Amino acid sequence: MSEKKIDEKILHQLTKLEEKYEVMGQDLSSYLDGLLYSDYLTYWDYIHLDTLLSLQSPRTAIPDEKIFILYHQVTELYFRLILNEMEQIVFTDPIGEKTFIKRLKRINRYLDHLIDSFDVMTDGMDQDQFLAFRMALLPASGFQSAQYRKLEIFSTDFKNLVNAEKRDELAEEKDISKLYEFLYWKAGATELATGKKTLTLKQFEAKYGKEFIDLGTRLASCNILRKYKEHYHDNEDIIREMKKLDQKANVDWPLQHLKSATRYLQRDPDVIKASGGTNWQKYLPPRRQRIIFYPELWTIEEMKEWGQKFKRALENPHA
Repeated sequence: MSEKKIDEKILHQLTKLEEKYEVMGQDLSSYLDGLLYSDYLTYWDYIHLDTLLSLQSPRTAIPDEKIFILYHQVTELYFRLILNEMEQIVFTDPIGEKTFIKRLKRINRYLDHLIDSFDVMTDGMDQDQFLAFRMALLPASGFQSAQYRKLEIFSTDFKNLVNAEKRDELAEEKDISKLYEFLYWKAGATELATGKKTLTLKQFEAKYGKEFIDLGTRLASCNILRKYKEHYHDNEDIIREMKKLDQKANVDWPLQHLKSATRYLQRDPDVIKASGGTNWQKYLPPRRQRIIFYPELWTIEEMKEWGQKFKRALENPHA
């Protein structure tokens, strides 16, 4: 029997593979043996589908709790997509103009999907079911999303995330660990009666506090705002995408949470405990947070009006 002739293209690829593994001091033949005996890859194995679908573990028998879990898991996956783009912006040096714009557009597209998807929470659960199963989840809260806090740290200088009441006082502070003590979201997890930190906040800080400080320190000179200032401060296309990111992350997204909280928790202090003790009436409205990633890109009037449009819409729903 005559030997089958090996395609020249395959021989060329084998030669390149051999060179690649030689550089690493590895034997190509061993890797080919592994390829010979390995199974074909399937879709369900590649994305770990069975594992993914097993990660919903309701604490109650209330049916709508599974919706709540699934939606928050989907949200965290979108945050991971956003952070993937942000990492490639801040850790690529130099980053080209087209690449910067492309990645900002991807981030904004992901945020659009998140904002549009929030009806799953607003309209997709029975109020009585939510308030019943939510009590079984305390003190856990969506407030404890570390990925979203990282999204903020990647986006802007740490000082822009400080509580509005302390922002002027700490405007010249460079120590990230000192600024960390006054981040705006901490005010949203204090007990209404005493002003003390809730268990929700204590848990969150214990797990992620050092990580946030370290990340803020690492990104102090290369976050998205810094990249813009260093390279593209006069690029209108980049400015447009950064303003969209600012609006979506700091107005549109929190407003979706506010609508949901208003619907499910109303404004009754008796049900504030359903949010893990977080002071959501003061924490969620953008007009109170006044978090703006890129204040340099907005007019004074625009910043004064930050989040006000939605407030008026709530007060005059039929206007």
